[in-house]
Amino acid sequence: MTSKADFYVLPSTDPEARGRFLCRLVGKILGLGHEIYIQTANEAEAKRIDQQLWEFQPESFIPHSLISEELAAKVKIGWDAQRPDHNDVFVNLNLDIPEDALGFNRILEIVVQSEDVLASTRNNYKTYQTNGISIDMHDMRKR
Repeated sequence: MTSKADFYVLPSTDPEARGRFLCRLVGKILGLGHEIYIQTANEAEAKRIDQQLWEFQPESFIPHSLISEELAAKVKIGWDAQRPDHNDVFVNLNLDIPEDALGFNRILEIVVQSEDVLASTRNNYKTYQTNGISIDMHDMRKR
């Protein structure tokens, strides 16, 4: 059962801001020794995130791969019902939270100020509350 869910609330209305913030966040989480699974809505979005992670900071390297690739990496990107072989950190870039995500140790949601993302993450917040998951809000609008 998930012990914690974190919501990172960004000031931007641009859905692409989620991917840019994700790159910084993944770098920090990897530095703490965690494994990360990034759930996207579809294969095209997974490939876009894959490319963003490659291009994020040319001077750094974030080892990652699509879950469909047979490569060893601490960061996996997937869609649909694909899952990694760990239950450490689940980053939800999909609008809905899959029920089996509640089996991860930690869930991260990146929120931008667009109606579809706001409505979806409000529903996800309620799901976490209902399941007794500790929730932390990180309001990046105040920075």
